Amino acid sequence: MRWSILPPSYEQPHGHARRIELASDRHIRERNKIRYRLAHWPIWIWVFFIAPGPLTFDLFAHGFDRRMALWFTAVLIGTGVAGLRGRLPGVEPRPYIIRFTEDRPNPLYRRVCYTLAWSEVISFAVLNVAGLLYAIVTGHWRLRQMYDAAYFPIAGTIWLLGIVGQLPRVKRSTQGEGHERRYFYGSVWAVCIAQPILWFLWRVLPETRVTDTFKLAVFVAILAWAGNLARRGLLPRTRPIVPGELAVSD
Repeated sequence: MRWSILPPSYEQPHGHARRIELASDRHIRERNKIRYRLAHWPIWIWVFFIAPGPLTFDLFAHGFDRRMALWFTAVLIGTGVAGLRGRLPGVEPRPYIIRFTEDRPNPLYRRVCYTLAWSEVISFAVLNVAGLLYAIVTGHWRLRQMYDAAYFPIAGTIWLLGIVGQLPRVKRSTQGEGHERRYFYGSVWAVCIAQPILWFLWRVLPETRVTDTFKLAVFVAILAWAGNLARRGLLPRTRPIVPGELAVSD
């Protein structure tokens, strides 16, 4: 696949991206291969598995238990059935989006899956920042209590935005996928890099105001660093796809 570096005069129309993809250069798939579909299934297993935020907090704080085993089994069965029916993004028998300029209805399963993913990306990041700030100010950790009180209100707000079609990749039309996909993947990259590093620091460093300040600084710095790389189109699937030709969404 060819990519192009934009001259300064072309950066603004494509969100300041330094790299773009030309839709006419993208390989057109008539069908998704079995290994491609199987590679996407674990992604949605994870997305649905971590949807109950307080339960996910316990997973990373205390490890796997019976509740999580039951929930994981339900998610495995549910996503497996959806995948076999072609009702998970990337697990469809054939690509749904071919033309990025086409005003085509966005299927319900795509809107549900991406709404749930957005809610987790935003909720976990917001709560971790809030928990660290609280610990720095008060000297006490209350992150578990914050997850209990605020996770579902925050996630629920994102769900409502998804219902009314006000999130990238969750709108009623797929027409803007060439740009909306990069906002989604950029956010996912940023949080998926920052969260494990924050968890590691939380496990190995003591809980003091100095170390908590360091954890917050590292977490925010990684979010900003990865977000800037995504803005410039330097992370996988964050390059704007210039519309107008046939292309396949992934």
